[in-house]
Amino acid sequence: AEEEDGHSEEEGHADGEEEGHDDHDDHGDEANGDVVLLDKAAAAEAGISLSPAETGPLSETLSLPAELRFDADRVAQVAAPVSGLVSRLDKGEGDKVKRGERLAVLSSRELAGLKADFLTAKSAEGLAASQYAREERLFADKITSQAELDAAKAALISARAEREAMENKLHAVGISDSVLERLGEAQDGSLASAPLVAPLGGTVISRSVSIGSSVEAGGDALFVIVDDSQLWADIAVYKDDASAIETGQPVILRSRDGAEAARGKIALILPVISETTRTSTARVIVDNPENRLRPGQFVTAEISVGESGRALHVPSDAVVVVEDKPSVFVPVEGGFAPRPVKAGRTSAGLTEILDGLEQGERFVSAGAFTLKAQLEKDAFGDGHAH
Repeated sequence: AEEEDGHSEEEGHADGEEEGHDDHDDHGDEANGDVVLLDKAAAAEAGISLSPAETGPLSETLSLPAELRFDADRVAQVAAPVSGLVSRLDKGEGDKVKRGERLAVLSSRELAGLKADFLTAKSAEGLAASQYAREERLFADKITSQAELDAAKAALISARAEREAMENKLHAVGISDSVLERLGEAQDGSLASAPLVAPLGGTVISRSVSIGSSVEAGGDALFVIVDDSQLWADIAVYKDDASAIETGQPVILRSRDGAEAARGKIALILPVISETTRTSTARVIVDNPENRLRPGQFVTAEISVGESGRALHVPSDAVVVVEDKPSVFVPVEGGFAPRPVKAGRTSAGLTEILDGLEQGERFVSAGAFTLKAQLEKDAFGDGHAH
């Protein structure tokens, strides 16, 4: 937790186990002597950290349902730029692709015709340029007339316009300048080849064709690619809560088991209300670099809407359920033991502690779930459950 939350971490990685052990002797409420035995080195290796319980501001939050969605700006539908047949497939559903990577190859008579027309126009432009250069030399030597020079210039302008028109048609179907420059060197039959490439990097989530499929220019998408390294979390905002929601408010997204899934801020509030749910939508842009979050996943959005005074609190992950009681782990002689506590409000990743822990008392602020798992493992090995 950060200092502005009133919870400055003095993480000792178990350096302070001995410190403060005597402080707990008068509590006497550690759970029935259950102790996870760990020395300093093992605790440090397990990522166990200690912090003093402190009082600080606790944010007031709203908990609202949300759904993760693809970022519409990071979805690409790849259709056929020309009519033809699918002659090769390079990528399928689930494949990762980079921008510009080939997805498939089409064999297209239409494209072959466009390329042939371009080559013809390019050749005609070259001849017209040579003729105009010849007429310029003859005119300089007073061998030809101004009219003949003007006619050669007009022919060159016309040929250039025709070549540019054919070039633009090829650009429109995805043929780049670098491909056009090498077109004259193309082997027989390759004029009909039309590669489909990925317009963005991501994952192929849909492919609707197979080898030999007939496709039409501008028809349905042959491939759908998504970049899910960034998602949208669309929060359903009820009418009574709408006045409390503003752009820029911090949001914590939690999965169904209560674990923190992601953090972000409200980026925008859509100015429409759904006719079916009668809710408006607040959107959070969520970074998903490891692709752990899935579009379609339902989460709970904890939105910080203000502060409701100061309270003794700990990170929510420090509170675990042991023997059906909310508990925090505290350092004891030789290791760590669960201490039952009375938990209050949970807000912005912090949980209020109403009883069971005193200000300044050291507790396990990171690694509580690891200790709980070890405690349950030890209990199972003893033939009883805690």
